[in-house]
Amino acid sequence: MMLGEQVGLQDRLFYEFNLEDRVPADHFLRKIDAVLDLSWLRKELSPFYSHTGRPSIDPELMIRMLLIGYCCSIRSERRLCQDVELNLAYRWFCRLGLEDDVPDHSTFSVNRHGRFRDSDVFRHVFENIVRRCMSAGLISGEGFAVDASVIEADASRFQRVEGDIDWTDQQQVQRPIQEYLNALNTENAPTNPARKPKALSPSDPTAAWTSRGRNKVMFGYSLNYLIDMENAVIIDVEATPTRINKEVEATETMLTRSQDRFGLKPKHLAGDMAYGTGKLLGHLDKRDIAPHIPVWDKAKREDGTLSRSDFTFDTEANVYICPEGQTLKTNNKVHGGKTLYYRASKRNCDPCPLKHKCCPNAPSRRIPRDINEAARDVARNLMGTTAYLASLRNRKKIERLFGEAKRNLGLTRLRLRGPTGAKDEFLLLAAVQNLKRLIKYATIPPPQTARA
Repeated sequence: MMLGEQVGLQDRLFYEFNLEDRVPADHFLRKIDAVLDLSWLRKELSPFYSHTGRPSIDPELMIRMLLIGYCCSIRSERRLCQDVELNLAYRWFCRLGLEDDVPDHSTFSVNRHGRFRDSDVFRHVFENIVRRCMSAGLISGEGFAVDASVIEADASRFQRVEGDIDWTDQQQVQRPIQEYLNALNTENAPTNPARKPKALSPSDPTAAWTSRGRNKVMFGYSLNYLIDMENAVIIDVEATPTRINKEVEATETMLTRSQDRFGLKPKHLAGDMAYGTGKLLGHLDKRDIAPHIPVWDKAKREDGTLSRSDFTFDTEANVYICPEGQTLKTNNKVHGGKTLYYRASKRNCDPCPLKHKCCPNAPSRRIPRDINEAARDVARNLMGTTAYLASLRNRKKIERLFGEAKRNLGLTRLRLRGPTGAKDEFLLLAAVQNLKRLIKYATIPPPQTARA
């Protein structure tokens, strides 16, 4: 065989080139394009654009570029623009021809802090994909699971302030700080007003100082997922500071929103012990949702004295009965908004032979009872059932979603600051993960050879 020589010349004046032919038929972006519907987008965003002036960059183009970034773990928007410029498959997916200009990376920031955020477009994109999953039969609505994973905030752990920060006028202009200050006096305050946080970040004060996640202390946000356990489709997503009480509140929000937006109400909800609080279990009981959740119970005593479980509760009489047959009554006063106290008579406790095992350091026995204790009992009775054990196995699917988000999609640290920035990132991430499940499980028609 003789030595070959490249004969192609780069100075040809005209080329016959069809972008459609250069994208492989089995390319993952073709599969995503087949199930992605953004035809509603322009109408949804129309009120947020002016009706005069020169045309803006097509919002569908920017959404498609962002989806590519999260699909391919391209965390930098500057690099994303460079890759779309050079990658033919990316151009095809974004509806760009060979000579079409790619938007500048600054365009994303301008739109994100403006019309995209005002219109909540990322929420709409995510919810439309959820509806596509429902149409494809990927959501059964039988059993949901909830969990949270810590994502490091874009805030240095070495620049933290202990105690209150006296914000300057220059600092208050920054959006993450504005969001924090505006939320302090609302019902959704990022911190407990009665208990100051251990540390605050001067750049993102809403982020919580936590030791959860990656075995180090850091500022972080919780990625809260509510999933359908059938095919691990994400039904809803919330961004909260990394605090257990905020994660529990997010669960109630997601359950309510999934019913309002999609008409979905599960028969049972699975979660770990962090969700076994009286407040959430009471919420599930009111909504007639079976809790497949271990109860968070600190009533058991470890010092050898009698625990609450050694007492019998009489529901009709609303009293506890001790092992010696004496009653403990309540005055029905709720303490801290969640606890009733049942007290025995000192006259009955003094001569009791079990006093040394019951209340050796108190004149009489007192038993706290959560106002949602009946709901906690429902959760206890479900533990060990066949349905509960099945949910325990299926709940692991949500952990795989978190692993996919961090290892495959590269979301180990946020790029945007503040709760709104975290929400935007989490919504796009969840949208991409649902698209991956949609193309995996749904029946996809073969790709068209040419676009109309």
